[in-house]
Parts: sequence; structure tokens; C-alpha cells
Amino acid sequence: MDVLREFEQHNPRALARAISRAEAGRGGELVRALYAKAGRATTVGLTGPPGVGKSTLASALVRDARARGKRVGVVSVDPSSPFSHGALLGDRIRLAEHFTDDAVFIRSMASRGHLGGLAGATADAVLLMDAFGFDLVLIETVGVGQSEVAIAELAQTTIVALQPGSGDSIQVLKAGIMEIADIFVVNKADHPMADQLRREIRSMMEMQHWSGWVPELVATQALEGKGIDELVAAIERHALYLNETGELERRRRDAFTHQVRQLALGRMERRLDRALEAQPRNGLDPYEAADRIVTELGLDG
Repeated sequence: MDVLREFEQHNPRALARAISRAEAGRGGELVRALYAKAGRATTVGLTGPPGVGKSTLASALVRDARARGKRVGVVSVDPSSPFSHGALLGDRIRLAEHFTDDAVFIRSMASRGHLGGLAGATADAVLLMDAFGFDLVLIETVGVGQSEVAIAELAQTTIVALQPGSGDSIQVLKAGIMEIADIFVVNKADHPMADQLRREIRSMMEMQHWSGWVPELVATQALEGKGIDELVAAIERHALYLNETGELERRRRDAFTHQVRQLALGRMERRLDRALEAQPRNGLDPYEAADRIVTELGLDG
């Protein structure tokens, strides 16, 4: 396979082609061939409401990693266009200062036709970047919702970015995001309401029961690079915690299970769609029709 041979020669174009295949639902053979090479990269998820400055934070984290001599892969998960089914936001308008750096690979993604949906396609991209030899893989999501919670399951460390003076931030905290955050970032920390947001985050954290890692709270001004050292230190402390407690291996198992589930559900959904198209109505009520399809697909056991 030409793509695989060029991939193993560390050709960035081969990585791009491999991810495109994965997005189109044709990456299974590549993933099988490269799976054993993955598992070395640190994976960090970055999520939060639109406008919070995630791309600026991501750029700052890439800059820090490069200063340490690390190679970085970035997956920017964007909304899908209803027309092209591609990413609406392009590589070139994100992390612009790193675009010509050979040790940084940036890819915008959308769900397209992947059997596992958006999370499945992202999981393949992360695995491929890991197998390619990147030290850090950063997964940046476009907002906070079910897909972002699912994608957070792929990351070893999940950062939730919030901004002061936005009702979105409080809604995020109320939407079950407390459970996925390893680190909270209050960006735009020079805002007059930054202290109030920090108090609100701490107040909501006090209502949670933490049996292990307690999420850290970091204030940043990403545009000016302020607070990035503290954020990187928090990520490193969390990585140390994961290694010392064995939590890292558990998270990897969970990520594996999550991806297998998404792939299996994708295949079952396609079989179900075909069965629904072939199902004659003939006066059947929805429950009887569902029972017949479940039996026909052998899912009633």
C-alpha cells in the first residue's frame, strides 16, 4: 500500500491522505497496520463554548511544546457543512503562526461518512498522528455538547476553557462538563468579571465529590501568552498523576472501548437503515415493525 509505505517514511502528505481515508470511512486497513505503533503520544483535549479563545490557547500550547523540542499534531474538530460535509473552518485560519513548521501538523475535521461518526473519525486521526510519531496530539473542539463530551473520552487530559462575562460559561458548567474537566481555564483573565467566574467555578466544584484528581483552575490571557506556563505545569501534574495511579492505563482502555462501541454502533446503524428501507409497512404499528427488524437482524438475544 503506497500510503502505508510513505507513512512509515514520515511523509506528511501520507499522514494527510491517511486521515482523509479515515474520515471517509476507509481507514480500517491503515489503522490495523499502524495500531501497534500508537500509544506513545500525550493526548490533550481542549473544549469550551465558541468565542472563548480555544484556538489562541491551542496555538500557545503548540508554541510551548515546540520550544521544548516536541513534535505536535493538532486535530481541530469543526462543524460539518450541510452542503460539502467538510469542515467549515479551515486549517489556514487556525494556528496560523505554526502552519509552516514541519514539526507541527494541523488538520481540521468533520464527521463525513465515518462509521463511528465524528468521535470515531477523530479517534482515527489521533491514532494516526500518534503512530506518525508526534509527541503531543491536541484535540480542539468547536464547542461543548454531546460530541465534545465523547471526544473528551479520547484525551488523557481534558481542558475546559471558559470566559468571563458570558452566560455560556455558566451553562457549560451546568451541562455535565464538570465531570469531564481535568483542568479549567479562565481565559481573558484581565476581564473585570474574571474573579467572579473563578469563584463560580470553585463554588460548583465544592458541590462535587472527587475521589481522585481534583480539577485545577488556571487563569490565562492567551493572546499575550500570560498563564500558559501555569497551564502547561497543570497538564504535567495531571500526567504525573495518571502515571503514578495507573489511571492512564484505565483511560486508554476506556478510549479503546469507546471507539469500538462507536464503530460497532455505526455498522449496526447502517444495517438498521437498510432494514428500515426494505421493511413493508402493511398496517404494522411501530412497535411490531421494530420487533420484526430486531429479530431479523439477530439483535433480540
